[in-house]
Amino acid sequence: MKFLRMFFLFQILVPVFFSCFTACENDIKVVNSITSAAEKELPVESGKDVEIIYSDSAVVRAKLTAPELNRYSGKKPYSEMPKGMNVIFYDQFGIVQSKLTANYGIGYDSGNGMERMEADGNVIVINEKGEQLNTEHLTWNAVTKKIYTDKFVKITTKDEIIWGDGLDADQDFSKYQIKNVKGTIAVKDQDMNAGETKK
Repeated sequence: MKFLRMFFLFQILVPVFFSCFTACENDIKVVNSITSAAEKELPVESGKDVEIIYSDSAVVRAKLTAPELNRYSGKKPYSEMPKGMNVIFYDQFGIVQSKLTANYGIGYDSGNGMERMEADGNVIVINEKGEQLNTEHLTWNAVTKKIYTDKFVKITTKDEIIWGDGLDADQDFSKYQIKNVKGTIAVKDQDMNAGETKK
């Protein structure tokens, strides 16, 4: 009888032991994965009210300001501006050529400085002529000195408003080309229509 009782207990306890062991092992794996993920997400450097100057041959070409900037290391280092950013572009004489604002920004480092920056959310670019670009996503290539997007864009000039999908432009937004124009409306016509509506 004792032998049967021991055998019965053995049959009950062994599965319980192994299930506990497996569960504990899985819990450890989960904890380790969460810990490693958290470590990867921690920035190596953080700053508030940051100002960064980008120069070319000792000439200041752009100035970035952001309420918050976090730098991350790894195989592909990057900097994140989670609370938005402002970028001012200058010509070779230090004269402001255009201004860019966005709700979010992320910049990728090539090892020799910032290579590419992406702006997201309510992206606005205004050039020295007062022409304004509105889009939800824009990429600035610091190497080619170009800005571009494949998203919907709206350009407002003193004479007209143009809508389209995709855009290529110089970083100072002095020259630009809409890839797929969807529509154009003269500003004067719009003002006249607005006046008729009020009547």
